[in-house]
Parts: sequence; C-alpha cells; structure tokens
Amino acid sequence: MTDEQQQYWDEMLSDNPEMFGDEPSFPAQEAMKIFKKEGKTVVLELGGGQGRDTLYFARHGLNVSVVDYARSAVSTIATKIQQFGLSSHVQAIHHDVRTTLPFADGVFDIVYSHMLFCMALKTTEMEFLFAEVLRVLKPGGLNIYTVRNTCDIHYRAGIHREEDMFEVGGFVVHFFSADKVKHLSQGYALEGIEEFEEGELPRKLYFVKLRKLSTRGHIERNRSY
Repeated sequence: MTDEQQQYWDEMLSDNPEMFGDEPSFPAQEAMKIFKKEGKTVVLELGGGQGRDTLYFARHGLNVSVVDYARSAVSTIATKIQQFGLSSHVQAIHHDVRTTLPFADGVFDIVYSHMLFCMALKTTEMEFLFAEVLRVLKPGGLNIYTVRNTCDIHYRAGIHREEDMFEVGGFVVHFFSADKVKHLSQGYALEGIEEFEEGELPRKLYFVKLRKLSTRGHIERNRSY
C-alpha cells in the first residue's frame, strides 16, 4: 500500500508544483520558536514535500537535511534551494523512511516532520522509524512532529485499509490516538502533546514534542499531560 501511495504522491506533487503554497506551515513556525530558544541548528526534515518548511528553516540559518520518497518532491526542493541561494544550507535526498536512514549516529539536533508519520505506514514500520530517528539524534535532541488525530472529521471515513488507516480521495491517512503517541515515545521524554487545527475542514492534529533521553538519565521519561 505504501508503494502505491508513493506513486500517487509523486504524481500529485509533480502535477501541482505549488500544492501546499509557499508559506511555512504553522507547526514549522512553532517549532522554530523552540529551536531558537534552545539554540538548535542542525535539522533533519522527514517528508519535505515541496519544501515550504525546508526553505523557512534554511532562511533562518538552520542547516537542513531533508528526505522525501517522492522523487518529484526532491527535485522541486533542489530547484528551489538553488533559485534562492540556499544550497549551502540544504541537502535534499530521495529516501524511503521504511529503510535505515542514510545518516550516522547522533548527528542531528532536531528531527522535524509535518504529517509524515500519518502516511500509510504500519505501526511496526513507525516503530522502526522512531528508533532510527532516535539513533540519528544527539542526546537531548528533539523529535518534533505532527499527525492527524482520531478526533479528525476523516477518522473512520472513506475506505478502511488497516489499523487506523483510512483512504479519502486517494490519500491514505494513519490517524493517531494519544495512546499511539505514547507507545511510540520509547527512548524519549514525552514533553508535550498539543492539539491544533489546520486547513479548511479543518484537519485536527497533534503537535508532539519528544526529547531523546540523555545517556546520564537527566531527562524525565513519559511525563503525564
């Protein structure tokens, strides 16, 4: 199913080069406040799409590695970073997140993703990916992500695929409960789950902030909210 979605996204992004617009997403703007406050500068973005958040981070002086499984997305980002003179701040890589991330251990201050985890990924595939994110983060590094949640209007709508995945208009969405967020936080301190809305429906999402546990155990794990 993920392979079918890959082709679908590739075609959609290729046919609609400004599908998501040029303005940074609300989560990217909120994440930037955290990055500035903590002095975080080295970012891995998972699922960069057409690069609106990638460019926003780079324009604020962050060094960004961005991966996407749609070749058209990577091509679009590569074109934009050259167009805006940001090549020294961004590297765009074609990669399937179901496989080992192409980076060494402990190299990123931040891993950021806006709705990448609610793609057509099984829970077992996400467990693998979250472990990979943990591997490439520095101790105390942040995993900040957003996902559509089970209060969303499209939850249980459309065609049920498997687990909490439903297909609406050709797109398969994996919806997250708060319990799933907590389940995937193994090895992290869960520092926040905030609800927000986006788009015209509007979509209902979680903004999740995880911190990699330090080797000295100074970070409290799985706080209650």
